[in-house]
Amino acid sequence: MEILNIVCELVVPILIFGVLFAVGKVIYNKLANSNSRLLNPKEYLPIEEIETLKQVYYLIMMLIFFIFILYIMVIDGNEILPIAVLQIIMSLYIALTLDYSSLNKKILFFLLVPYESIMFLVSNQYLTLWPIYIIHVLVYAYFIKVYFDKFRQYTETNGLGITIILLFVIIVVSFIVTIFAEGVEPLNSMVMVSNAFTSNGYAILGQTGIGKLNSLLLVWSGYILSGAGTATLTAAILMKHNHKREKELNERLDKLESLIKNNQK
Repeated sequence: MEILNIVCELVVPILIFGVLFAVGKVIYNKLANSNSRLLNPKEYLPIEEIETLKQVYYLIMMLIFFIFILYIMVIDGNEILPIAVLQIIMSLYIALTLDYSSLNKKILFFLLVPYESIMFLVSNQYLTLWPIYIIHVLVYAYFIKVYFDKFRQYTETNGLGITIILLFVIIVVSFIVTIFAEGVEPLNSMVMVSNAFTSNGYAILGQTGIGKLNSLLLVWSGYILSGAGTATLTAAILMKHNHKREKELNERLDKLESLIKNNQK
């Protein structure tokens, strides 16, 4: 019976994840080959903000994997469902973007399978194979390093400042301090820190785990779009000022040209 349980805990998640991967691959390819303006970030944001958001993207990925490690190693909380859903989504995203030209990446696919999350959603029970938890801690630590290297390379290649990493450190330190000082789970801490950082207060918005994830999405989306709005307004004011100056210069040049022609006559 124990052997049967072990087989189920390994085979069932692989099969379910395989189906999700196949469906996700079809959707991913269609989106990648689409020329829709709706999928073009340049339609919504200035190029400078897009470059900054790419930096932020790498740092957010590091933070998410760090949260997964916390839940595996130290946290025995109540918000397991949203974390399980997030773990499946993130594992699927990484699996879809991996290059499978090498054997190591093919092996990594099976290490990425969120066995514990899928079993929790399917049977509402925790995984009994504790080596899987250790493997996932190592895998998530590996991806933290991968995304930090990507962040550093992208920053250096595009000549961007690294001030953003100071902001990231402040958020992470506040995130960890809030967990232990307030006695809350990582998800609640992330909501509280996000609300405080974006000047929306220090409360936990959302009664359920999914509601809290939605709260995070709304808070950070609003923060990003407000920055885009400010940048767009600033650009519009500068363009208006430059057009006015250009018009004045053209008028002066026309007058100067007219005076030169009159003198020649």
